[in-house]
Amino acid sequence: MDETTVRIRLDVAYDGTDFSGWATQPGRRTVQGELEAALARVLRLPEVSVTCAGRTDAGVHARGQVVQADVPERTWEDEGERVLRRLAGVLPRDVRVRAARVAPPGFDARFSPLFRRYLYRVSDAPYGVDPLLRRDVLWHRSPLDADRMNAAAERLVGEHDFAAFCKKREGATTIRALLRLEWTRVDEHLLHGTVQADAFCHNMVRALVGALLAVGDGRRDVDWPGRVLGAGVRDSSVHVVGPQGLSLEEVRYPADEELAARASTTRRVRELPCRGHTA
Repeated sequence: MDETTVRIRLDVAYDGTDFSGWATQPGRRTVQGELEAALARVLRLPEVSVTCAGRTDAGVHARGQVVQADVPERTWEDEGERVLRRLAGVLPRDVRVRAARVAPPGFDARFSPLFRRYLYRVSDAPYGVDPLLRRDVLWHRSPLDADRMNAAAERLVGEHDFAAFCKKREGATTIRALLRLEWTRVDEHLLHGTVQADAFCHNMVRALVGALLAVGDGRRDVDWPGRVLGAGVRDSSVHVVGPQGLSLEEVRYPADEELAARASTTRRVRELPCRGHTA
């Protein structure tokens, strides 16, 4: 007889440096692989399958990753308090489950979000990156002009076909709603780039940032990223920058009573061929 299951929401953080990305791959260390193994051990199950809100590439970090797992109801205790402590004891130090609770009805980690927000930390210091921050900050060799980068970014915000900034996948749309793209200089040599969208296609965040860095250091004019976007095809002149410095900071969901409707709408509009997306 099939057991009654309960859907669990896990809020997860990880240092992506030593992982081959989120998704399970044979013979490689991945965040999904470590998390599924830890959950199976803690819940004393043969296996546990998880689905994330945003599938990240090798080297990309997360503070706000959201994951779901459907597990037998009998395995769940005290809304996750004991499970949290057990996970802390078995997970590697570069992965932490920050919260675990029963998800509300209609919750879907992948399809229910309103948006995902990423942060890119970039240093243009002439000496490189502080050694203590080398895992968290991308080094750009030339000085950057945040005003030029923001002027270029304004031309990209909105709902567009981002094929020029994505690695195309068979059967998947590249139409996305880019809600926020802006740069702030937080100290003399450190900039923060915020990238927020309803969802992202493969390599979209890193390609957008690569294009804006080329504007910021003067190699390209302010209108260039907009022209690339308008061309509608993958442009080999757009450099996909390295993953260090990129972190998934937040996944925002609607009110509980709107979760199911949001998931249904997202599935109709954009059915992606993978569990989650890749930044």
